[in-house]
Amino acid sequence: MPASRVAFVLGTRPEIIKLSPLVRACHRREIPHTVVHTGQHYSESLDTVFFEQLELPAPDHNLAVGSGTHSEQTAEMILGIAEVLSDEQPTDVIVQGDTNSALAGAIAASKQSTALGHVEAGLRSFDREMPEEINRILADHAADSLFAPTGEAARLLEAEGIDADRITVTGNTIVDAVSQNLELATRKSTVLEEYGLEPDEFYLLTAHREENVDDPDRFAGILGGVGEFARRTDRPVLYPIHPRARENLAAFDLSVPPSVRLVDPLGFLDFLALESSARLVITDSGGVQEETCILQTPCLTVRDTTERPETVDVGANRLVGTEPSTILAGADEMVSRDGSWSNPFGDGTAAERILDSLL
Repeated sequence: MPASRVAFVLGTRPEIIKLSPLVRACHRREIPHTVVHTGQHYSESLDTVFFEQLELPAPDHNLAVGSGTHSEQTAEMILGIAEVLSDEQPTDVIVQGDTNSALAGAIAASKQSTALGHVEAGLRSFDREMPEEINRILADHAADSLFAPTGEAARLLEAEGIDADRITVTGNTIVDAVSQNLELATRKSTVLEEYGLEPDEFYLLTAHREENVDDPDRFAGILGGVGEFARRTDRPVLYPIHPRARENLAAFDLSVPPSVRLVDPLGFLDFLALESSARLVITDSGGVQEETCILQTPCLTVRDTTERPETVDVGANRLVGTEPSTILAGADEMVSRDGSWSNPFGDGTAAERILDSLL
């Protein structure tokens, strides 16, 4: 008899957030499970706090992989995950999304002939220069069960030759997570008061992707475009900045516009409160594109491609790249959106559908 029926492999805060409804559902349904934290995000402010705030038990296994090249990080994760799977002997391994942790979990499971489930399967940016695109493609093709968040994601999987019998459209677990935590965030978070912000009278910025913050021209373009829009509209910008991005500001000698306020990374509940109260969110995060769509907050994506085209299709999001002029034009258009679009990501019961399909 396996020690755990299901093993969840995760390593970044989006994975913690999006798998939390599944972990809770396993607790509720008394399904034996284990949580393997790879340590891909190794700063306490970027992951440990999420377990505490989301009222989840500490991971059963923490591999503490930390930093390194993509190859070094992934290789070390595979070795650590494989050892845990040998000990735990789970029936199913669940990975989520497109991180190095997801890829490592997928490879480790497939090498041990353990059934693999991929949550958020079928997302495609069609930009193979993004390491995340390669990760999600490989995880999808290794998986035995592919849990697609939308019908469009399922269609893309079938177009790549994946058998329809392996695909289940479940909705996205981020809807579950937002639904479960928004009331808690509204009740417990004091982040607006802490930063002196009025609902609907500020902008929220996130920029952390390598292709943006590791490129001085793209990073400068984002800061310049967002800063100028904030100046013109006389609203402040709050930017919870990732440590890597903060280091690059200094390394590239980039100036931050006076209208852009840098703060340390925030916990999920505080960030959720900010997303739901902002007049406009500017981001390069895939997860934030989804969350703002669900929360009916207009979103501007400072990337050239997106694996969340549904957000653009329903009018919740616009892709603008990193040129200041296109950021300004896109922000002018999106800031007046009223949030009346439909939510394409499901009804908040994705976790239960995934477990029903798995079991």
